[in-house]
Amino acid sequence: MLRILIALLVLAASLPAQDRTWGRSMTITRGGIVATSQTLASQAGAQILARGGSAIDAAIASNAVLGVVEPMMNGIGGDLFMLHVDGKTGKLTALNASGFTPKALTIELMRTKGYTSTLPSGIHTVSVPGAVNGWEKAHQKFGKLPWKDLFTPAIYYAENGFPVTELIQWDWDHGSSKLAGDANAKKVFLVNGDAPRVGQIFRNPQLAKAYRLIADNGSKAFYRGPIREAILRTSARLGGTLTKEDFEEFDSEWVEPLATEYRGWKVFQLPPNGQGIGTLEMLNIMSNFKLNDLIPTDPASWHLKIEAQKLAVQDLRRYNGDPKFSQIPVEGLLSRGYARDRAALINANRANCDTSPGDPTKISTAGIGHTIYMSVADRDGNMVSWIQSISDMWGSGVVVDDYGFHLHDRASNMSLHPGLPDSLAPHKRPFHTIIPGYMEHGDQRIVFGIMRGINQHQAQAQFVSYVVDNGMNIQAAMDAPRFTRRQTGGCEVAIEERVPKEVRDALEAKGHRLHVIPEYGGLVGGGQAIMRDIKTGVNYGASDPRKDGFAAPEPDPFFSSTSSKKK
Repeated sequence: MLRILIALLVLAASLPAQDRTWGRSMTITRGGIVATSQTLASQAGAQILARGGSAIDAAIASNAVLGVVEPMMNGIGGDLFMLHVDGKTGKLTALNASGFTPKALTIELMRTKGYTSTLPSGIHTVSVPGAVNGWEKAHQKFGKLPWKDLFTPAIYYAENGFPVTELIQWDWDHGSSKLAGDANAKKVFLVNGDAPRVGQIFRNPQLAKAYRLIADNGSKAFYRGPIREAILRTSARLGGTLTKEDFEEFDSEWVEPLATEYRGWKVFQLPPNGQGIGTLEMLNIMSNFKLNDLIPTDPASWHLKIEAQKLAVQDLRRYNGDPKFSQIPVEGLLSRGYARDRAALINANRANCDTSPGDPTKISTAGIGHTIYMSVADRDGNMVSWIQSISDMWGSGVVVDDYGFHLHDRASNMSLHPGLPDSLAPHKRPFHTIIPGYMEHGDQRIVFGIMRGINQHQAQAQFVSYVVDNGMNIQAAMDAPRFTRRQTGGCEVAIEERVPKEVRDALEAKGHRLHVIPEYGGLVGGGQAIMRDIKTGVNYGASDPRKDGFAAPEPDPFFSSTSSKKK
């Protein structure tokens, strides 16, 4: 039966587009594209492009709207990472806008409060939010429109309201218990004690007030002005340790991207403290196997990717952290020799339920060649891979007094055991799961990302494999079934129901313990992607059906063109 299924799938690969197995077409245009997880945010960014804005302008405007319409996932109380591709030169620029922990938040302090392993939920998980600083820094370098104009769409929706969309409503409702635990959150985000219904108009005038302050005064309003003072009052009321010095001493950083080559494609990620290095190591391990000779539903392909992820995540958890506090063995982790050694541990016939970290410091490095994600490209070929988050759904659960936004809980997984890469320390950036991706080959440039915590490095590697190994276009690759593993060890794997039962049975026969999730399961995250053909100047956009968004094309100038004028 399995051989018959595989034969049919091989035949299907040659069928015309109308007989395809993925759900929607790519957005294709000579203009710009904004692909986000919510339609109103995509539309806002596309209109910014139509007004002459750059890819960065559109990203900031869309991100601000997402803070209104998808508040459980992102907002000004969180962090940001970005990759920018220059349309003319191809130069790649990376920004790490993740904040550090308060100076007074120490292991010793937490132990006096009775905590010995991890930080308690709530205000003590809040590090300095970096997003607004990152917005301003990116705009200063790559923006074209006035800063103030970028917040007009978000202020409009915050004041006038918007109809709540389907998947966002589900998240809103299922996270409502966290909202009920904070008086501010309950007041702002619940309607008579409940989450708003699908299609119900929701307004957030408090957030509109915060956006107006940022629009008028820049990041100073957040880090030195009235928004900071409100954050500090909220923190003090809840027994937190944030101070004005923590905000004044923070600044986001331009960093050098990391890269690897995967079957002729160059794939880029940001360096630690993010988990992008896990994507690159997983791809390096996968490159030791002929996945490009296997069709997507071959059990061997799924098995090898799952086993590669197990090895990469062990190293990610063991070695990743803030490089200002720990020596991260980046070159060793990305070396081809190390990837070969790790790949040699994979048994083609049996799942390994007892993986462990390797030792990349012994390898020669010679020759080393809850979250929202959005992709943006403008008509000049500038591209942005952009990811922003308040970490867990509804972040720390703490809403800032008078300003209607949540503070993130990015420090929640920092360890209270000293000596580890992610041990708690003053002004230390926590391990970050949010990662923007970029890949290029010949005339093709692709910005991409897939959300949802520790899922991100493995989902991105699967996306790259679908494009490179299986020749899928970016929408087909985004739609395609995925697996995810939430834990570091063991053999448990969540896998979408669209993976044929015969394939799932074959994986279980190898020892994988599968948890079958719905056909488009939220656990595997939702993503966006844009590809540009630099030879033709055409942009191609993709948006994941696991989210509420779409890839919105920049409106063409129909009514300003000379051809439309009366003769």
